[in-house]
Amino acid sequence: MRRPKPVHQMTVSQFETAFPDEEACKAYLVARRWPNGVKCPRCGADASALVGKPFHWQCYKCAPVTSYRFSHIAGTIFENTNKPLREWFKVVHLMLTSKKGISALQIQRMMGFGSYGTAHSMCHKIRTALVEPETKLGGIVEVDETYVGGSNRNRHWDKKQPGTGVAGKFIVVGAVKRKGNVIARVINNTDTETLDSFVRQAVAEDVSLIAADEHSGYRKLKDDFPHRFISHSKKQYVDGVVHTQTIDGFWSLLKRGIMGSFHKVSRKYLPLYVAEFQFRYNNRMNADIFDAAIARC
Repeated sequence: MRRPKPVHQMTVSQFETAFPDEEACKAYLVARRWPNGVKCPRCGADASALVGKPFHWQCYKCAPVTSYRFSHIAGTIFENTNKPLREWFKVVHLMLTSKKGISALQIQRMMGFGSYGTAHSMCHKIRTALVEPETKLGGIVEVDETYVGGSNRNRHWDKKQPGTGVAGKFIVVGAVKRKGNVIARVINNTDTETLDSFVRQAVAEDVSLIAADEHSGYRKLKDDFPHRFISHSKKQYVDGVVHTQTIDGFWSLLKRGIMGSFHKVSRKYLPLYVAEFQFRYNNRMNADIFDAAIARC
């Protein structure tokens, strides 16, 4: 029989083995935060350990007289929390191993938290940490936009929005490199200025090709980029190397996650959910995605 393909995510048993107690979690966090020795989170200077207080250090450069004392969670999303670090790690693990996301309500049930607000706050703090820095994509890049939210015709009569079927939905624009990373952002409209600005921020100038659909918002790209498009309105989906199937696959993950796991997402928090899906997608081949997530926390 053929052996199954290796999975880069930790299993439950692997997680329990790697983090049997709080001390193991603290040691793991310190090793990821300061691989070259503990540094002061304020000034970056070398810090000295406090005698008799494990995982506590002091820096005399910040405060020469009294010294600045800090712990392993200072300056992280785990600071000022009453939850053990191991529970934070468990929530991170659950979010990363759920391909289409996991709701805060499900986190509350599985972790046994006393309130929904605790799980909701923890999940959003983790999503904030997963926001990736600005980068530029090269090679063959697909660009497309999508609408997130319920159909206007399915809304209650007193909640219907004036306009077409996309009225009341939120807009997300994305760019993905073939067999590479994706960049997605929530935008307010799909006019030429907004879409053109996003592409110029997300795509490198020496890109090989930008593939898009026939949306008029991309019409200015041909002035500075090698730009080709397909016409979905004419039932055209592939023209040689020109297609948007890769970015459509990412939209499928995002929408199925929102519809199946979260059910409803507000405009305020939608950028954080997009950042979560983007991080999971960009680290799909990462041998240790958990390590990458903790390093950002």
